Amino acid sequence: MKSVIRWALNLSVAGGVLLSTLASGVQVLALPQEQVMERLRSVPVFTLTNNEGSPLLAVPTEGEDRDPIASVFISRTDAEAFLNGLRSRDPQTAEGIQVVPVPLAKIYELEMQQQQQNAEEQLRFAFIPEQRQVEAARTVLQQSGQNSEFQGVPLFIARSGGEEGGYLTINQGEQQVIPMFFDRAELQGLLDRLQQVQPDLASTVQVQVVNLEGVIQTLQNSDNQELTRIVLVPSQASRDYIRSLQNTQGGQPAPAGNTP
Repeated sequence: MKSVIRWALNLSVAGGVLLSTLASGVQVLALPQEQVMERLRSVPVFTLTNNEGSPLLAVPTEGEDRDPIASVFISRTDAEAFLNGLRSRDPQTAEGIQVVPVPLAKIYELEMQQQQQNAEEQLRFAFIPEQRQVEAARTVLQQSGQNSEFQGVPLFIARSGGEEGGYLTINQGEQQVIPMFFDRAELQGLLDRLQQVQPDLASTVQVQVVNLEGVIQTLQNSDNQELTRIVLVPSQASRDYIRSLQNTQGGQPAPAGNTP
């Protein structure tokens, strides 16, 4: 798994803020795979690999009935903390292992390839969410009167008027997109701006939380073209890190694709 460090992560929340309604219902047909990957290309995730690019795997013990698992960290800090712990516990295994950023689209592509194979043993990917965001997700659920248990990688989204209201959108060039934030605080920053310019509208907005895995599944299973307006917004820390890699390598452009 090679590192891909050319990204387009210049998403800006400047411009007007308004509401849009995402059409309801899940269709039988799916969005083309390229459109699914387009939603995922601008999201950096972090894996542990050796010098040849092979991922570090959690392999089953003798008699254990499961496939090997590769961890995919949403936070670079968490990935580095795990690697540091491994170096302390098992320096021989950790030798040559490094934290490598890859686009989420690459993980999705590899997962699709695995599903198409009929081998007895297949590589699985386990997303490791940032614990601080999981706690934020539980708070959102608790405040809305729901069960505060949360599974998966949280994404935060703003909606007006409860279940029947529209999703908060932002202007991105000439397009209105629906941002889903990996960082609860960054969505709050957008809502604070909305409070300043449109306080009446801001008073109706509710923060909701969904998980990344469910969003990807919906993209796979629905042909609702409104889904192409979804933009996944990586944390500021991830964006800053990728920009630092860009600067180190001369600011090369992102891979082909309409990434935000």
